[in-house]
Amino acid sequence: MARKFMEIALTPSVKRTQESFYGKAQSVADGSPTDALSENEQAFIEARDSFYMATVNEDGWPYIQHRGGPAGFLKVLSPSQIAFADYKGNRQLISAGNLSQQNRVSLFLIDYPSRTRLKILGTASVYKLSDTPPELLSRIGDLDRAERVFLTDVISFDWNCPQYITPRYSHEEIAPLIEGLKKRIKELENS
Repeated sequence: MARKFMEIALTPSVKRTQESFYGKAQSVADGSPTDALSENEQAFIEARDSFYMATVNEDGWPYIQHRGGPAGFLKVLSPSQIAFADYKGNRQLISAGNLSQQNRVSLFLIDYPSRTRLKILGTASVYKLSDTPPELLSRIGDLDRAERVFLTDVISFDWNCPQYITPRYSHEEIAPLIEGLKKRIKELENS
């Protein structure tokens, strides 16, 4: 576990709640100002075809949004930066608006079949496509429908336990398994 994540998460109120429920609070030694993504985290991030992003508005209300695209749409630019192209959607721009006032962001990435999840804390910037630095644009990839680019400076991350994650599978993941069943059904029907 990256230490900075728990250093941020274990606020005084969290520690008081832990003491109230469990009789003691977790502690964590002070770590570095940020935690770099290793090759393991980087590979996991770039393999995702969706994730959830949480922001907070200026009134303190949290907002969570699903983001999706082809596997690899979430780009690791360095051990401390990730980015993605933001495509035209419902035109609400709630996450972009929230980030214009409060740049803290939490990303929640899940691999349902392996029951693995990665939580990322960072600060994010939103660029209009026309204002995005060219060196960033060149690393994003498919920009055909993009209107904006989100750039996140990673502060820390935490791998979470698999408990209570229901395995879910995409069509591509189950198609080979179903194909064998379809063949067997055909054989039985034709016999």
